[in-house]
Amino acid sequence: MADDDVVEGFKTLSTPVVSDALDRLGIDGQASGIARITGDGTVAGRAWTLQYTPIGTEGGTVGDYIDDAVAGSIIVLANNVRTDVTVWGGLLSEVASYRGVVATVIDGTCRDTPRAQEVGYSLFARSHWMRTGKDRVRVESTQKPVSIGGILVRPEDVLVGDADGVVVVPRERADEILKVALGIEEAEQAIHNEAMQGVRLDEARRRHGYHTLQTKSD
Repeated sequence: MADDDVVEGFKTLSTPVVSDALDRLGIDGQASGIARITGDGTVAGRAWTLQYTPIGTEGGTVGDYIDDAVAGSIIVLANNVRTDVTVWGGLLSEVASYRGVVATVIDGTCRDTPRAQEVGYSLFARSHWMRTGKDRVRVESTQKPVSIGGILVRPEDVLVGDADGVVVVPRERADEILKVALGIEEAEQAIHNEAMQGVRLDEARRRHGYHTLQTKSD
């Protein structure tokens, strides 16, 4: 899964700008409760999804899928909002980073965060804690639709993450959302430039329609 022009475009934007574009188009894509744990800057990539479920009598594994994850992707782990067991640790961070995976987004918990930070790997999750998911959860499916922070994520959807969280861009509308987001970014940059040149902020905002940049369009 090589980076494409759409993904490259989203790498130039912040999650607030993309969030405003989603609002303007009437699309829910803001993953609630998911925060950056490690890493820096903006990351973007196409989703590689995995669903966890509690173990049954057959037991289970938590990380053997990593050999199938694709360079350039963002691994998306759905663990049913559980924060009492982890589904990502240091070895996974190191292997994912080495193999060119962009980031991991977890609706749940990770651990070994210093190791992720050491290799510059981006983790997004509800929290970090030490208790293993081994013998507690198992992989139910990969590359199927999952829910992260209340938002549907399908394989090949685009995820964008930074210090403010994670947004999900539906794959079939990615071009449209990117175009709207770039327009919002351009307007906000123009407001910034004018304000830094001494123009009143309220005037610069009025001129560039600041208060309606995110308003849903008909």
